Amino acid sequence: MKSFQWIPCTFCLLLYTADAGSGTKPNFVFMMVDDLGIGDLGCYGNTTLRTPNIDRLALEGVKLTQHIAAAPLCTPSRAAFLTGRYPVRSGMAAHGHMGVFLFSASSGGLPQEEITFAKAVKVQGYSTAVIGKWHLGLNCEDSSDHCHHPNSHGFDYFYGTIMTHLRDCQPGHGSVLYNVYSHIPFKPLSIGLVSLVVLHIRGMLTVSRRVFFSFLILVGLVLSLFRLLVYTFPNLNCFVMRGTEIVEQPYISENLTQRMTSEAIEFLERNSETPFLLFFSFIQVHTGVFASPLFRGRSQHGLYGDAVMEVDWSVGQIMQTLERLNLKDNTLVYMTSDQGPHLEEISVHGEMHGGYSGIYKAGKSTNWEGGIRIPGILSWPGVLPAGKIIDEPTSNMDIFPTVLNLAGASIPDDRVIDGHDLLPLLQGQVKRSEHEFLFHYCNAELNAVRWRPPNSSAIWKAFFFTPDFYPKNSSACFHTHVCFCIKPFVTFHDPPLLYDLSKDPTESTPLSPDTEPQFHSVLEVIRAAVSRHTQSLKPVPVQVSPLKIVWKPWLQPCCSSLSQLCRCERDHQIEKVQDGLQKE
Repeated sequence: MKSFQWIPCTFCLLLYTADAGSGTKPNFVFMMVDDLGIGDLGCYGNTTLRTPNIDRLALEGVKLTQHIAAAPLCTPSRAAFLTGRYPVRSGMAAHGHMGVFLFSASSGGLPQEEITFAKAVKVQGYSTAVIGKWHLGLNCEDSSDHCHHPNSHGFDYFYGTIMTHLRDCQPGHGSVLYNVYSHIPFKPLSIGLVSLVVLHIRGMLTVSRRVFFSFLILVGLVLSLFRLLVYTFPNLNCFVMRGTEIVEQPYISENLTQRMTSEAIEFLERNSETPFLLFFSFIQVHTGVFASPLFRGRSQHGLYGDAVMEVDWSVGQIMQTLERLNLKDNTLVYMTSDQGPHLEEISVHGEMHGGYSGIYKAGKSTNWEGGIRIPGILSWPGVLPAGKIIDEPTSNMDIFPTVLNLAGASIPDDRVIDGHDLLPLLQGQVKRSEHEFLFHYCNAELNAVRWRPPNSSAIWKAFFFTPDFYPKNSSACFHTHVCFCIKPFVTFHDPPLLYDLSKDPTESTPLSPDTEPQFHSVLEVIRAAVSRHTQSLKPVPVQVSPLKIVWKPWLQPCCSSLSQLCRCERDHQIEKVQDGLQKE
């Protein structure tokens, strides 16, 4: 009987992909948590942190155990998710330290030439919305052109933050810029300046007094501007937008998930009669960690655990809304994280605010499994089997072609699409993933390659370089706040480090020619795949270059004058959520 089990589902799928006028197109709800570890969820093995709503979603649908983020950092991973393409193809991968946008007044962002799944399904008659974190740019030439805004990428509606949530956005939680400040070599600078003064006094310095003191003033000015940047950072970068209007600047973070959830529910209610795509992009559980009063102190894992529980509550609210509106059976729901947990995150009070990677090594900003192996849960009653577990390599880039095929949109043929339609694998029509190779980038540098041979149970993974952990026996980079991809923070390997993840998922013991007879032949195949992949890349403008990510005053979004430090509060959701909390 089992061989005929999914014939009705295949028939349903044909109905759901009918033309737009029939009203039978499936809806899409995607929920992405920021920096959530795969080991933070009960359905992935956590026994001390309660996530009943997400666990129920996994029981009712398909759980992917080898679901891979296309990048281990927020901005490139999200670009890949939306477009189905490695971020290096769209210029959303950096050459150097900074792989994400840090200022709202940067000019880089997801290029308008890129096709997102929202842009593709909008043409098919879908209402589209992104609620929560964007982190893919805002403006190009002036503070109101919104060239990188979600509205420019196929989303009809936007409510959330253009930037990521940082500890600067919470009073009393310090600043992420202190990590930059702490790496300024003040002692050598001080010694150098004192030496220059002494040499100048003794007449041993040949420069004029004017040049000398101008240099001292310049150094003092740079340090003062840095202090001013830290002071103004929350007002300039922590704001909420509805559409293209700033409705709160700076925002209050502790009720932000409540407000976002309310916005998501309102969107579902408004669009229950037409096909829709909702991308709910959580602000939590990124640094600085926060939780609303309803959840603070409820977990065994401090503020981070409280935040995970609040995320789970929000997932439950969205699923309850789908049920109430009789939309659940016609909606593909996808729940994931953008990358692994931020293991280096320590609060100003010395508390660990990072998540849990389970058995996997390291976390965010690395291509060890803990940095890129993420939750992947898909649910669609009557179309996808319930309680199914798939241990095949899949990618967050696979959502793009999956959505387009279901919505009846054509896959673009003028560019390389790196994702593959997940439906055949999810429904059991095929047993193997279409990803024979997955390429793991650290910023714009090809860091590692995963190979799933067609006729083998092995899953090979080769590292060309690895981050230097500090302390050396740890699996994090506490001396740099995140792991960097460049010298002197990495070690290069020749030959590459090689692992068989099917036997060593913790990446604890690299193989050698002595321990693996296929060592050289495996690396030969991987090198050939790298060569083919590299040839498929075309030069594009880098959107996260130093000139693109630097703060530009003329691009600064501000809901009042700069002299008033950009302050406003006109979000109706604030009063609505406050009234709801008082009733509870």
